[in-house]
Amino acid sequence: MPPLLKDIKDQFAPENPFFKHAQIASFIAKSGGKTVGRITAIHNEAHIDFSREKAGFFGFFDCVDEISAALPLIEKARQWLKQKGMVVLRGPMNFSSNEEWGSLIEGFDESPMIMMPYNFPYYKDLFENCGLTKAKDLFAYIIDIPDKLPEKTYRVASIAEKHGVKVRPLNIKAFDEEMATFKSIYNSAWGKNWGFIPMTDEEIDHMAEKLKPIIIPDLTLIAECDGEAAGFMMLLPDFNFALKKLNGRLFPFGIFKALWYSRRIKDLRILLLGVKEKYRRRGVDAFMFIEGLKTIKKLGYKRAEFSWILEDNYPVQKIIGMAGGRLYKKYRIYEIEI
Repeated sequence: MPPLLKDIKDQFAPENPFFKHAQIASFIAKSGGKTVGRITAIHNEAHIDFSREKAGFFGFFDCVDEISAALPLIEKARQWLKQKGMVVLRGPMNFSSNEEWGSLIEGFDESPMIMMPYNFPYYKDLFENCGLTKAKDLFAYIIDIPDKLPEKTYRVASIAEKHGVKVRPLNIKAFDEEMATFKSIYNSAWGKNWGFIPMTDEEIDHMAEKLKPIIIPDLTLIAECDGEAAGFMMLLPDFNFALKKLNGRLFPFGIFKALWYSRRIKDLRILLLGVKEKYRRRGVDAFMFIEGLKTIKKLGYKRAEFSWILEDNYPVQKIIGMAGGRLYKKYRIYEIEI
C-alpha cells in the first residue's frame, strides 16, 4: 500500500524535530538507467546518548530482488555510518523505533494496519544474502472482538481496581495537557524496552499534531492511581483501509474517497499500551486493555491488531492470549557489523 506522499515529504522536511539530534544520508541504486533500489542511513545521537551503543540504522529500504542492487546499498549505509564512528548497522526503521520499523517475514496475506510496514516476501532472503542477521523479532497479534472476555481476564484487572486504579478517556478539549500527561508516562513505561529511542518533547508534540485529527478520545485511555498518571493506551482505527484506495495522493479528489471509505472501517490497531514502572504488577495494563476492548465492541469494530510486541515481552503476550489474541504477523530487525 503506497504511503501518502505528503507524509513522506513531511517526514524528510528539515523542520522535522528528529533532525535536531539526527543526520541522514540517502542513496539510490541504478541499473541500465533505471532506479532499482534505495536506502537511507540514519545517525541518531539520541539513541547513542541513551543506550551508549554505537549503532547506526537504515530505513526507507526498497529494492528489486537482486543481490547486485541490494548489497551496494547496504555497503553505502555501512560506509557512511563508519565515518560517524558506528560499529553496527541495524534496521529497517523509518526513522526510529517510534515510527515504522521491522521487515515483515510472516503474514503477507493481510494488508498492513495503520503505521505498520509492509514489504516484498523476498526481502528476508535479500537481507540474509547481504550478510545481515536477526537482531530481534516483533510480533503482531489479531483479536476478534469477543462478546464477552474470559473470566480470568477480569480477575487480573480486578487487582488494579483494588489498588485504586481508575481509567478515563482522553480529554480532547485539553489536548496539550493530556500530551503533557503522556510525556510523564512515556520514558518510564517504555524506557527499558529493547530498541527504545527516547523522543524529545518537540518530537512528541510533532507526532501528536499529526495524529490528533484521527484520534478518537474514547479509544485513548489514561490510567490514574492516587491522582497520578500511571498508564496510557492508544487505539487508532485502521485508516489504511481508506488510504490504500488513494494511491498515495490525498488531493485533489482523494480526500473524498478517504472520507467515504473511512466510514466502513471495522479494524483498528492497539498502538500503545504502557505503564509506569512503579505501577507494574498491579494489573493496570490488563485493566486498560479490558476497558479498551469494551469500547471497541460498543463502537462496532470487529477486530483489533495489537502491535508491535517484542518477541520476549511475555507479560503482554499473556494478556493478549487471555483475550483470545493470536499471533498473525512477524517482523524482523536485522543487523550487521560495520
